[in-house]
Amino acid sequence: MDSRRILDKMVEDYSKFEEVTAIALGGSSTSNTDDKASDYDIYIYCTKEPDVEARRHIAQKYADKMEIDNHYFETGDVYVLRETGKPIDIMYRSPDGIEGNIKWVLDGCNACLGYTTCFVYNVNKSEILFDRSGWFKKLQDRTRQPYPDTLAENIIKKNFNFLKDVMYSYYDQLASAVKREDFVSVNHRSAAFLASYFDIIFAKNKLLHPGEKKLVKYALTHCDVLPANFEGDVNALAVGDVGERLAKADEMVENLRKIL
Repeated sequence: MDSRRILDKMVEDYSKFEEVTAIALGGSSTSNTDDKASDYDIYIYCTKEPDVEARRHIAQKYADKMEIDNHYFETGDVYVLRETGKPIDIMYRSPDGIEGNIKWVLDGCNACLGYTTCFVYNVNKSEILFDRSGWFKKLQDRTRQPYPDTLAENIIKKNFNFLKDVMYSYYDQLASAVKREDFVSVNHRSAAFLASYFDIIFAKNKLLHPGEKKLVKYALTHCDVLPANFEGDVNALAVGDVGERLAKADEMVENLRKIL
């Protein structure tokens, strides 16, 4: 039996919990970015988390290796399918919680420092596997409205200012880390800088943010407007020589400024 047929059986099992409102498949499986190492990202939207032992019983039908009820990020269960070796990552979410995020972002046009529209993208791209009352389809339809101009403006303003133009910006923090030769902090600040940088890139192009993986490839494929030296600059800041990262960050800010 292939992994997809097993997934269908799993969905049938989880949908029997009365508290489950919807089940969706997300991640790389629904965005054409999956590969042989990719897992199934399954989002179970529920009014309360189903009983842990009942979830363990379902997992044992399909897997020998598992970790049930972890709480490192969202509440989740992870296991590896016995028949195919496919990793399964199940996350339990509150319908009210995800609705609140989409309302805060799309209706309120609020911005974060990095990854502002990731949850919106996740819902937008998810494949519906079970939808008890049609709630998830309605929520998904809300994410398919035109990208709000005000949201793009707010994301760009908030994130661009904090790259370099305000006190204690990412640039300032990176400069301090380089001066101290604090290599852990250099990498931490470089990653935070890039998170805001990509938030700006996707907002400028009015694209929902796809998450953490394969961002350079995604931007090159989908963005109409990119800064000069985009791919080389991102790679250099991410993995380049520590002594050159500050100059590279400065160059990236100025190239970005030219397209905004």
